[in-house]
Amino acid sequence: MARKRIFQNEETSRDADGPEQELPEALSFSPIHTEDRELDEQLRPQQLEDVIGQRQVVDRLKVILDATRKRGDVLGHLLFDGPPGIGKTTLATVIPRELGVECQIAAGPVLDAPKDLLPYLTNAGHGSVLFIDEIHRLRPAVEEFLYPAMEDFRIDIALGEGLNARTINMQLKPFTVIGATTRAGLLTAPMRDRFVYREHLDFYELNDLTEIVQRNARKLKTTITLEAARAIAHRSQGTPRKANNILRRTRDFATLRHPEGEITTEITDYALNVLEIDPLGLEKQDRRYLQTVIDVFNGGPAGLTAIAHSMSIPPDTLEDDIEPFLLRSGLVQRTPRGRMITQKGYDHLGIKAGPNIGPLFK
Repeated sequence: MARKRIFQNEETSRDADGPEQELPEALSFSPIHTEDRELDEQLRPQQLEDVIGQRQVVDRLKVILDATRKRGDVLGHLLFDGPPGIGKTTLATVIPRELGVECQIAAGPVLDAPKDLLPYLTNAGHGSVLFIDEIHRLRPAVEEFLYPAMEDFRIDIALGEGLNARTINMQLKPFTVIGATTRAGLLTAPMRDRFVYREHLDFYELNDLTEIVQRNARKLKTTITLEAARAIAHRSQGTPRKANNILRRTRDFATLRHPEGEITTEITDYALNVLEIDPLGLEKQDRRYLQTVIDVFNGGPAGLTAIAHSMSIPPDTLEDDIEPFLLRSGLVQRTPRGRMITQKGYDHLGIKAGPNIGPLFK
């Protein structure tokens, strides 16, 4: 199985691509050049000081990294948990850069057997980082194989079968496992306890998201007004990934509608209207969820599976992608009897609440 490393020598990379060629003059008018596409892939901060938001987490990480460097020691295993798109992978890839060590990246769902994890462990250098995304989805056999590697930096490899079977004990170089999960509750207790440091990442504040949008607009070689940046940040549901996605899509509109590709407030409003993202940050499927519960189930209560069947969407998609922001915004309430639309949800859609709204929502 191929392993992904996030660092490589820049000179080697250029040599591998061959001599740099100039674009034909006829293509020079395009505002999106090769370097812009490269910048698209580098929106993530490269150093810890460049990380915006999550100030308390970043401050604690600085203490951990400074202490590790001062001792000349190997960083203890670290676990990040939090909602999708909140910066877990960003911090996990920044840390090895801060320490000046190599980093390997693996995904929990694709590690089917211990043999898939073996190349990562045997290639780990002293003090290097192994980043496992969605670590809660590791299979039990892989997880148990990882325990002695994390705790004692050794693995036991079984060779042969039956009477001819023998076990080889292989010593590993001390390394660091950084795990990321969107569902910390699904981690087993033995796995969770093997992480020395645990950090929870929360949703971002509006000012932090606005700064992220302005900074990434500069990386994308475009300009954006403060009002436009705040509009994008306000509609990103507190998530940097959504803010970056909206920024990229708004830039497409600006490329076509502005002579210099500037993201103005008017263009942003137009783009958000075309993308069907309302002032609260709800997308079409979010509003469809609310409308379905109101129209089909008279505002609730309704079970998740029943709503999913009515919308022809898998239940886990509703629970993981749509419901979190609706619940956090107070538009939907989860009760023992099922999901119910709150008064705020009715108000957002401009619908008068039915008689079943009752005193529960007063």
